[in-house]
Amino acid sequence: MAARRISALIIDDEQPARDELAYLLKAFPDIEVVGQGKNGIEAVNLIRDLGPQLVFLDVQIPGADGFGVIKKLAEKRVPLPYFILVTAYDQYAVQAFEVNAVDYLLKPIARSRLEKALSKARRMIDTVDPTREKIDRLVQMLERNRQGPQKGKLVVKSGGRLHLVNSDEIIYASIEDGVISIVTKDLEGQSNFRTVEELQSSLDPETFWRVHRSYLINVNRIKEVVPWFKSSFQLKMDDRKQTEIPVSRGQTRKLREILNL
Repeated sequence: MAARRISALIIDDEQPARDELAYLLKAFPDIEVVGQGKNGIEAVNLIRDLGPQLVFLDVQIPGADGFGVIKKLAEKRVPLPYFILVTAYDQYAVQAFEVNAVDYLLKPIARSRLEKALSKARRMIDTVDPTREKIDRLVQMLERNRQGPQKGKLVVKSGGRLHLVNSDEIIYASIEDGVISIVTKDLEGQSNFRTVEELQSSLDPETFWRVHRSYLINVNRIKEVVPWFKSSFQLKMDDRKQTEIPVSRGQTRKLREILNL
């Protein structure tokens, strides 16, 4: 059986950098470069029009930087590919993971480091993509009917099946290795959304709170506020496991204001 091919884009404002990466990728026969772009506007348009599975995105590009590109795609509700961020500065590494990128590569790109990043991308694509087309069709159907009886429903994959879940049933969502998990009282499964920001934008902002970069919670399903290390808190949720979710330092102040602590 022929190896499964992964469609990829290269976005970098420097032609030599694009050429070098394209050359390196020729060593990986399952990676098919379907296009190249040199700025943020081209990146958004190419991703929207070509629908690649993987994008090598330079952080510092004109028009909109790499993080701005991801934000614009989420705002336009364009299905997000997997991103490997490319940069000459390691200071962007933390931000790369905050936007749930597969990995980041430092210029000049070493072949061994590229191979490692591609291995991570393959694992994530193999986990999510087999049901992506089915999920996308369901999401499109729900979007067309969002004013009707399906309003407020999300698709969750669990046990090889696709479940329709009312948004108010969600207790919390989390992300790990680029995969978003959704937990309700009776169900745990994977979401088709690629980022927490994308999921959050589809939910009621009065109900769902991003308490941590890896967690989005339903404020109506908090069971207990638990004091934690160095004046921080954890939130015990109303799921079967009574999961305790950390509140980030930035959100602790908001929690104190809400509870008058």
